[in-house]
Amino acid sequence: MTAKQSHAFATSQTATAILGGRPECPFMPVFGAPQVMFERGQGTQLWDVNGKRYLDFLCGIAVTSLGHSHPVVAAAIAHQANTLMHVSNFFSNPVALQTAIMVDELVSVSSGLESGAGQVFFCNSGAEANEAGIKLARKFGGRGKHVVVSALGSFHGRTLAALAATGQPEKHGPFAPMPDGFRHVVFNDIKSLEASLGASVAAVLLETVQGEGGVIPASNEYLKAVRELCTQRGILMMIDEVQTGFARTGKWFGFQHAGIEPDVVMLAKAMGNGMPIGALWARKDIAAVFKPGDHGSTFSGTAIATAAVRATIQLMIDMDAPTVAMQRGKELSEKLRAVNGVVEVRGAGLLLAAELKPELDAKKVTSQLLDHGLVVNGVTSHALRLAPPLTVSSAEIDEAISIIKDVLQ
Repeated sequence: MTAKQSHAFATSQTATAILGGRPECPFMPVFGAPQVMFERGQGTQLWDVNGKRYLDFLCGIAVTSLGHSHPVVAAAIAHQANTLMHVSNFFSNPVALQTAIMVDELVSVSSGLESGAGQVFFCNSGAEANEAGIKLARKFGGRGKHVVVSALGSFHGRTLAALAATGQPEKHGPFAPMPDGFRHVVFNDIKSLEASLGASVAAVLLETVQGEGGVIPASNEYLKAVRELCTQRGILMMIDEVQTGFARTGKWFGFQHAGIEPDVVMLAKAMGNGMPIGALWARKDIAAVFKPGDHGSTFSGTAIATAAVRATIQLMIDMDAPTVAMQRGKELSEKLRAVNGVVEVRGAGLLLAAELKPELDAKKVTSQLLDHGLVVNGVTSHALRLAPPLTVSSAEIDEAISIIKDVLQ
């Protein structure tokens, strides 16, 4: 990617100055050419390097759920940076311990268990959380019981095992041969899953809403049936809540809509409100198969990242984030359905997809919306994904709807 090929670099005097005459972009070409270079954010708003204002209805893909630069989270990070940023995981620190207790309490109680029923491993991303979960499942299953079954259309990350679990074969080709021990079944089809559960299966790994797959919710009946099958067969039920966790769907976690108790839960994105962090939660009897040296991360439980998580979770508790997400999600859904050009709205809470008329190209519409100051993404060829912050106001929803109407009509 050259500087001329990148919209953000080509149109920005700031970027040109930073490049200092360098002929090529310094980033590896794993992402498409950026259309905009943002330099500042506050709440639901972003500003690019040219001073143009945008409404962010994507939140870094469901990450900044409390809005950009939340003052309490920013203050927590700044305070921790001036106190203790990091020690090796030969040791611990108070903020990581407190945060692990908070995360366990949220997941355990949301699962219908007592606080303290699980244990937490902190990492740096959702992909890392899934990698850790896959290793845990393999060790729990033991030799000969190592297969992880996931769904077609799923997305679990781009690291190698997480990619193998991802049910999108077109993403596997460039990196073949993929690791063995992975099967993919039809999403929301319990017969397809049941047919795959042979003696070698250690775990089933599912999203409660397939975010990258098009914002496709799992039905409550399906999730309940999966739970029953896993219990009958002695198989772990692992739930990838990376995109849906921390109130995004109108519950603390997506699995609560079905009233099920998962064995293992993967977390990331919103838990740090922009600070890179992920986590793996498992019931204590399952986590106990891990021994020292089985897994790890240099930055596991680092103080500065967990300080952001502690502040974020407490703010979400104080604002009753699940209720807010449900209310705002209902408001946004109803207003989207009234837009000419939108034929369906699906999802849960504030993780939504607006399916467009077949003649409308979502990628082109996304670009037009960006030109008009609204950030969303084309999650499929004909659907827009919207994931605004939980703190979004009614006025901001109305402004976003007005922009969408202007572009579509």
